[in-house]
Amino acid sequence: MQTYVTLNDGNKIPQFGLGVYMVPEGAAAREACLSALKTGVRHIDTAHAYQNERSVGEAVRESGIPREEIWTTSKLWPSEYGEGKTAEAIDKMLGRSGTEYIDLLLLHQQFGDYIGAWRDMEKAVSGGKIKSIGISNFESERLEEICEAAMIKPSVLQVECHPYYQQAALKKRLAGYGTKIEAWYPLGHGDAGLIEELLFTDLAKKYGKSNVQIILRWHIQEGTIVFPKTTNPEHLKANFDIFDFELSDGEMKKIRSLDRGIRFFNMTLEEQERMLGGFKPAD
Repeated sequence: MQTYVTLNDGNKIPQFGLGVYMVPEGAAAREACLSALKTGVRHIDTAHAYQNERSVGEAVRESGIPREEIWTTSKLWPSEYGEGKTAEAIDKMLGRSGTEYIDLLLLHQQFGDYIGAWRDMEKAVSGGKIKSIGISNFESERLEEICEAAMIKPSVLQVECHPYYQQAALKKRLAGYGTKIEAWYPLGHGDAGLIEELLFTDLAKKYGKSNVQIILRWHIQEGTIVFPKTTNPEHLKANFDIFDFELSDGEMKKIRSLDRGIRFFNMTLEEQERMLGGFKPAD
């Protein structure tokens, strides 16, 4: 049974979703989303920069599932940040997705006029175009800057998070705002050393699950929102098959002890800004 997390704005987000980063626009993205929705997944995470919002929207409409039962997330790119500019970008996003509203809109990166963008996002919430708003990849002091400036506090922060990098310090920084963690790289970018940890192997044998399922179940019990990417229907079904068992408190504690402070994305803030600065997603 799908689980939900209640956000600081009162909205309930499906805790398990499908990520469609680098899934090509067209049949590939549409079929991946339709397969996920057929399996029971009710949360799809996309972005303007992924260039597949249209296919996600098509799948939502074609699924036959009531719109209010599906949670869609998208993200604005820094080239769309700024008061007035962001309002226009949101309208374009709604046009691409073909939906009347987006459940969750995030600022994709911590560069540019993110304060101005946030003001327009708050207005979009008031106007019914967006249900919840949040941020992605804000881990510097810019996190506190935007949280303190916000009238509507970010409902989620999407960052790298997995058993080798559990974001304990970041969670403490977010506690006062009620902001929830969403994990990209929930499986450590598929790192074999992480996935094949003996602890996960032992737990997998105990529960009749795979190591990957044990890791995803740990995320769920930690209260983290996850959306592992796959275009393979069988892998998707396996990833989603984690709601029929529960790790004990002792097992959860053992997994927490695996935290090594190891990141798989190691670019500095300056390197990220240089790399991302020249990119502008097409409409």
